[in-house]
Amino acid sequence: MMPRVVMNRRELLRGTLAVGAASWAASATQAAEASPSDEQLPLQIIDTNVSLFEWPFRRLPLDQTGRLVEKLRSLGVTQAWAGSFDGIFHRDLQRANERLAKECERFPELVPIGSVNPTLPHWERDVESCANRWKMPAIRLHPGYHGYTLEDPRFAELLEMAEEHGILIQIAVAVEDQRTQPTMLRVPDVDLLPLEALLRSRPKSRVQVLNANARQASQAQWINFPNLAFDVSRTDGTDAVPMLCKILGVERLLFGSHTPFLVPEAAMIRVHESELLSSEDLRQVYAKNAERWLRGVQS
Repeated sequence: MMPRVVMNRRELLRGTLAVGAASWAASATQAAEASPSDEQLPLQIIDTNVSLFEWPFRRLPLDQTGRLVEKLRSLGVTQAWAGSFDGIFHRDLQRANERLAKECERFPELVPIGSVNPTLPHWERDVESCANRWKMPAIRLHPGYHGYTLEDPRFAELLEMAEEHGILIQIAVAVEDQRTQPTMLRVPDVDLLPLEALLRSRPKSRVQVLNANARQASQAQWINFPNLAFDVSRTDGTDAVPMLCKILGVERLLFGSHTPFLVPEAAMIRVHESELLSSEDLRQVYAKNAERWLRGVQS
């Protein structure tokens, strides 16, 4: 039987509030190293869902890049895929993506993930710049905030263009819980159902859905699409992560915290608290899957 990583939720929260989670990260790493085949290897953590800069409606504790990176380092995160809040609200995405690329150059852990809005004029230029100018391995989309659905023909064109450039598409189902959104900016969750037909027609496209809840991610139709992955940032529930691993396959679940909107420790608790994942499962969710998906290998 594979060893299990034991995690006490109350102790983790108490330790985080008091002195940070560095000691927990070290203990989790030590526990995960119990696998005989990986005994000498450290536990790698790749966070596929962080954002830089300031959220316009309120300050967030980690909205300064230096503090965000310091927190991620304290938790043992070795790489973080970073989008930007500017990419949601700015119309000049060339400038927003350029700012993101330059900011990520300051920190070796950060991989810049540019934003594209297919409702803007010349959006194709933004895709080209992300892929060729800044060498970004992925782009991040916010259909809810940019006013289009996944049935929009421009989204299908974007999917095709991303495939041609060999880059991953991240789709943010949501950013903020609808109950806390400003009255004049209520943005519903993105309807994922149109993805079914699109992915069937483009089996080589790679799509990762961010911030989906367990219900959205566990829909029966997603079982048939190995080119579709999800992160764990909003999969609430003690057994949600192992349940999704069983339904979708462990190789299609990637660690993502939605930092700084959510605290990164919350996503780590979700991965560990069920005690149902083996050491190898943890390694896949925390890093191996992200490495494969970024290279374009989904199995």
